[in-house]
Amino acid sequence: MSGLFDLKGRVAIVTGCSTGLGVQMANALASQGADIVALARRQELIEQVAADIADKHGVKTLAVRCDITDTDMVESAVDTVLDKFGRIDILINNAGTGGITPAEDVPDEMFYNEMNIDLFGTFKMARAVAKKAMIPAGYGRIINIASMYGLVGNKIAASSPYHAAKGGVVNLTRALACEWGKYGITVNSICPGYFMTPLTEETLNSDFFKEYSKGAIPLERYGNEGELDTAAVFLSSPASSYVTGVALPVDGGYTSM
Repeated sequence: MSGLFDLKGRVAIVTGCSTGLGVQMANALASQGADIVALARRQELIEQVAADIADKHGVKTLAVRCDITDTDMVESAVDTVLDKFGRIDILINNAGTGGITPAEDVPDEMFYNEMNIDLFGTFKMARAVAKKAMIPAGYGRIINIASMYGLVGNKIAASSPYHAAKGGVVNLTRALACEWGKYGITVNSICPGYFMTPLTEETLNSDFFKEYSKGAIPLERYGNEGELDTAAVFLSSPASSYVTGVALPVDGGYTSM
């Protein structure tokens, strides 16, 4: 089994890599030897992330500012990575958003924004990386970060546009897996459950959530730092060479009930 998770010599782009789960997954891939491209909108943050990863893991890093809803920026960002590294082996589409509003009150702009970032932005990154790097190389690992809310509904937080967008990501993943398998590219999605991030900390540490989790989550708790990373490493690695088109819930069992 030696070397199955070895990512030395591989180049990985992680979108939404300024805070939270994106940074955690980037560090996880770097710990296995991958060179990391931190891609997000906030230049100052991604530069610090890239510097920290390089210092901690001794890998090459690059910070690339990009708004994934802007096609020209996406194309330019991919070109920048190829100019620097000459290859892109792994793409983790992590950038996303999520608003909470009762469905009957959702404005058009909110629904459009969710679809534009979570679904269309994911497609734009996958399209550019596949066309410019992975198809020519005959190899690639694309991991789309969807959500358990892309598989089921929920009664705790009204977020129908988010459900729709993430459900789209799940089936987009299947479609791309079918199209690009012949090029040696695997395309999979991870469907995280409730994870601790700076944005969710207050909610997840509340008495309400702790009580809610006892009935809604078989493991009766939120996901801790690092518990999503192993799925990302597996799907990025040679170990997952015969796995494509899957939606992998990492949710403490939420979607099993």
